[in-house]
Amino acid sequence: MPALRFAGFSGPFSNSGTPVPSPGDTLASSCSCYPCQSRGTGKKVLLIAPGPDFPRMRWGCCLSRTSWGSGLGRTPQLSDEQISFLTHWSWLFKGVHHLGPPRTFIRHHGNSADSVPPPGKHGQLFRSISATEAIQRHRRNLMEWFSRLPREERQFGPTFALDTVHVDPVIRESTPDELLRPSAELATGHQRPQAGLPPLALSQLFDPDACGRRVQTVVLYGTVGTGKSTLVRKMVLDWCYGRLPAFELLIPFSCEDLSSLGSTPASLCQLVTQRYTPLKEVLPLMTAAGSRLLFVLHGLERLNLDFRLAGTGLCNDPEEPGAPAAIMVNLLRKYMLPEASILVTTRPSALGRIPSKYVGRYGEICGFSDTNLQKLYFQLRLNQPDCGYGAGGAGVSATPAQRDNLIQMLSRNLEGHHQIAAACFLPSYCWLVCATLHFLHAPTPAGQTLTSIYTSFLRLNFSGETLDSTHPSNLSLMAYAARTMGKLAYEGVSSRKTYFSEEDVRGCLEAGIKTEEEIQLLQIFRRDALRFFLAPCVEPGHLGTFVFTVPAMQEYLAALYIVLGLRKTALQRVGKEVLEFVGRVGEDVSLVLGIVAKLLPLRILPLLFNLLKVVPRVFGRMVSKSREAVAQAMVLEMFREEDYYNDDVLDQMGASILGVEGPRRHPDEPPEDEVFELFPMFMGGLLSAHNRAVLAQLGCPIKNLDALENAQAIKKKLEKLGRQVLPPSELLDHLFFHYEFQNQRFSAEVLRSLRQLNLAGVRMTPLKCTVVAAVLGSGKHPLDEVNLASCQLDPAGLHTLMPVFLRARKLGLQLNSLGPEACRDLRDLLLHQQCQITTLRLSNNPLTAAGVASLMEGLAGNTSLTHLSLLHTDLGDEGLELLAAQLDRNRQLQELNVAYNGAGDAAALALAKAAREHPSLELLHLYFNELSSEGRQVLRDLGGSGEGGARVVASLTEGAAVSEYWSVILSEVQRNLNSWDPARVQSHLKLLLRDLEDSRGATLNPWRKAQLLRVESEVKTLLEQLGGSGS
Repeated sequence: MPALRFAGFSGPFSNSGTPVPSPGDTLASSCSCYPCQSRGTGKKVLLIAPGPDFPRMRWGCCLSRTSWGSGLGRTPQLSDEQISFLTHWSWLFKGVHHLGPPRTFIRHHGNSADSVPPPGKHGQLFRSISATEAIQRHRRNLMEWFSRLPREERQFGPTFALDTVHVDPVIRESTPDELLRPSAELATGHQRPQAGLPPLALSQLFDPDACGRRVQTVVLYGTVGTGKSTLVRKMVLDWCYGRLPAFELLIPFSCEDLSSLGSTPASLCQLVTQRYTPLKEVLPLMTAAGSRLLFVLHGLERLNLDFRLAGTGLCNDPEEPGAPAAIMVNLLRKYMLPEASILVTTRPSALGRIPSKYVGRYGEICGFSDTNLQKLYFQLRLNQPDCGYGAGGAGVSATPAQRDNLIQMLSRNLEGHHQIAAACFLPSYCWLVCATLHFLHAPTPAGQTLTSIYTSFLRLNFSGETLDSTHPSNLSLMAYAARTMGKLAYEGVSSRKTYFSEEDVRGCLEAGIKTEEEIQLLQIFRRDALRFFLAPCVEPGHLGTFVFTVPAMQEYLAALYIVLGLRKTALQRVGKEVLEFVGRVGEDVSLVLGIVAKLLPLRILPLLFNLLKVVPRVFGRMVSKSREAVAQAMVLEMFREEDYYNDDVLDQMGASILGVEGPRRHPDEPPEDEVFELFPMFMGGLLSAHNRAVLAQLGCPIKNLDALENAQAIKKKLEKLGRQVLPPSELLDHLFFHYEFQNQRFSAEVLRSLRQLNLAGVRMTPLKCTVVAAVLGSGKHPLDEVNLASCQLDPAGLHTLMPVFLRARKLGLQLNSLGPEACRDLRDLLLHQQCQITTLRLSNNPLTAAGVASLMEGLAGNTSLTHLSLLHTDLGDEGLELLAAQLDRNRQLQELNVAYNGAGDAAALALAKAAREHPSLELLHLYFNELSSEGRQVLRDLGGSGEGGARVVASLTEGAAVSEYWSVILSEVQRNLNSWDPARVQSHLKLLLRDLEDSRGATLNPWRKAQLLRVESEVKTLLEQLGGSGS
């Protein structure tokens, strides 16, 4: 008989009992209708029994089984804004709906518009008032339970809801003959739906088969990350909103929950009422429900079913107690409630637990085989109106234009970069891409790190998952993956490669396998989880090889492999065995040798006694040396200047997702030179307390002693190499490592030698500002200089970095397009009682006169600032006049630069007079303003009149001589040639050149003539540069 293949989202559940949508859940919980047509009459009752993959829930553990139903609350109120702006088609409920307001939803396959149920109307089965009320209470309870979002989803905005929009997964029907074939090799993974087998909609799952027979049992299977849990969650919510009219009742069960009961006897009625108290009143009608009753057994791999009559006897009474597994076996046999419909979800390795004669249709989850589905997913996920807000609504929302630009870049990369499209074949990886982009471009919730995103991603997919529930070891699936895939990932990082041959993969998977049980466990892992981590490479030149699904996953697993202590040399393994043996017998042997040594005069016995004490020390030093070698390699990788542009690791991460324009490598570098700068970041992140706690839930505990020793080895290498002056991008990588580690004491000790923070030229996104502030904001020692020139800073970034600025003595904010709004933050900085800034450089920012007004308020109350540069800040006459009027409010300023501000003679003269009268000001820069020859002469005369007062620098010449500040002026021009208006600078330089020539002709002193000629040549060189750039 035909079978189905389902391709959707993955939706693990949290250990806490809260349904956890999988990474693919974002769009999977839509509000579409799915009519289930039967050959009988009337509607169908939907009875869903979800399992461990399902939102990983243990309902029996999380809520009291006697009060589960009554404890769930009210109908969630949904605002009109939740209706999505983007739909393939929309549908509005007519009339009054019992459970909530109308919703807009996305459909990509199928059409359920004809299946809209009449509002408030049920089938013939539950016509009584008491039964109707019980069903409504049950709907409300399920809706509140399944609408709960995990913390990972709440980052996408406070009003984000999974049931608002949905992109249908691809479901491919398969046959039992296909299931009996040997499992496909990795090279043929991620198969696209075969021609001639069109994808099936969820509404068609229970349609009659090709022979016209009624389908009562459907088995949907998919590997980890394909969306089995999301499918069940979506069906539950659809039923709660009345969008599955073919079924009158929906009762979800988790197979993980059922397996936790063991062999404790319970009847089917007891299993239902213990979890869904409101259904007590409708249980007597269950046997008469017929095909209107649907059981969904989710996560069948968690139940050990025995279909042999000798193992599980026949039972058709729903009220007769029995083992939960036996109850499920009789349901699947169609011996108990034979007319009921059943939907089963499972991993591929457990398909054989149900004999095919009991299954009417199989379906495999095929994932997003079309990039259009991926684009739609990203558009709906990233275009949420409040997607730019941080946790709790904090942060600045991204504008629609910024969100659209992000989506367009991602769409272009999906079209041109086939490998990322292959990765997003799995809906769970679409979630990971969205979460990473949100982390890189939106305000970051407190404590969220890149490592925590990847750890949460694995928790969403692997929480509670065991490799084989029938195996006595009950081995965690994630622990097995860390040992096998982690080994492959680390070998790739060590040998600097990202492409792996089939022999490489087999070598890591089959290493150390000796028994039949180990071979069976490997086969289960191959079928259920291997394609989650590895994908065939589709890049030209590397066909036939395999890559990790996303590049960062290789570095994460390599780091996990190290911190779990799985990397051991042969000498270390032998040494550990010897140490364990010595530890077991050492105390007894030492005691015996001590007694014998006192009775017999044997000199060798004390020697043996001491050797027993030496063995643990030798092994400890051997392990320590190994950790130091890993730490050394990690630090070198972090400080590697690997590519031509040498982007920081966060920019590299974004470029890998959004793509880049132009070449990324230096032409002289070998094309296969791979970079692994995320590896050390993940190493530090995995040692943080939060990630260790999550990994322990996944069956991958990191011992406290191992974490401490790894941290000490890393600290030793960082202190040694961290003293050298690093390029800005590498310095940011260093700070990002500490941000991932989330240990302030560790960071304070390693960074105590840092005195200069030079991040000039680094694009300071909100995330990077958060990283720098989190790592350096709590330090105690002052920073001699903080250079953030040309960093694309905005007022929000200034506000975030305020704790760092309070530690700075020199602060450079040039070339950041800061306006008057930023001056308010700078005013608050100058007025702060802990401010110790002596030099503030704000040149080449459009501060305007309005910004200077705010700065003067800060200067009036500041006692530390001595040097202020406002060069090229669009002050104009108004700004200089304001400075002249309020300059006396500050008594500490020694140097003020207001050059190149378009000020005229009157404003410049007023400021010069105020500077001459200032008690501490020594130097005033006024060159490159709109000064006439007469104005410059007046300023020179003012500077030469009387003793004391500030020196005024207005030109390269002073009468017939060269100004002693000519080098200062020309060097400033040289640094700013690319940022200033070329035509305006050229006109100023021509005026200066004319002054120099006139002065040279007026003087008879040969020494002065030589000086003037030298300066003339410098000016002519600058003019030639401007001419070249202008052409």
